[in-house]
Amino acid sequence: MNIEIQLLRHGDTAQRSYRGQLDDALSELGWSQLRGAVEGHAWDAIVSSSLQRCAAFARELSLARGWPLRIDARLAEYHFGAWQGVPIEQIAQEQGDALARFWADPVACPPPGAETFEAFRDRLCAALDDVASDPPGRRVLVITHGGAIRLLRCLVERRSYGDMAGIEVPHASLHPLSWPVAVSA
Repeated sequence: MNIEIQLLRHGDTAQRSYRGQLDDALSELGWSQLRGAVEGHAWDAIVSSSLQRCAAFARELSLARGWPLRIDARLAEYHFGAWQGVPIEQIAQEQGDALARFWADPVACPPPGAETFEAFRDRLCAALDDVASDPPGRRVLVITHGGAIRLLRCLVERRSYGDMAGIEVPHASLHPLSWPVAVSA
């Protein structure tokens, strides 16, 4: 019997930019979205990104339901370098060609000063490998970020990273994940 993993994207933060590793709090809407998303679901454990937009809700849920919680900094969002915290509209206006290249090929055309996709992939895969090493038959909720979910889905679905921009990952959405997956360098 395998581990059942569900990824949960954090809720709304009322910020409209590439937030990356900025440590934003959830908005009231974000709290409401997350509480609604988990209603009627049960897991055996929770693993969460260390950023507060994930970890604060993970702590609340763990305490309310009595499920063990592990915080894992490797589940943090992609670091967008110089674009982190800049409104996407501003990036589009000032660096539209660079933004289009990033969306088309984030591996070859990352934002200035950004984390490499190899490093992003490697830390996410290591975190998920640890989740998958839990005892068989467990159901684990992994609370993380939109970019992390998109990258992991690309790996599992054997899609190009260029498909990431087209993968819908709304706030507080759940995504089942089959893990482990063979990663080619």
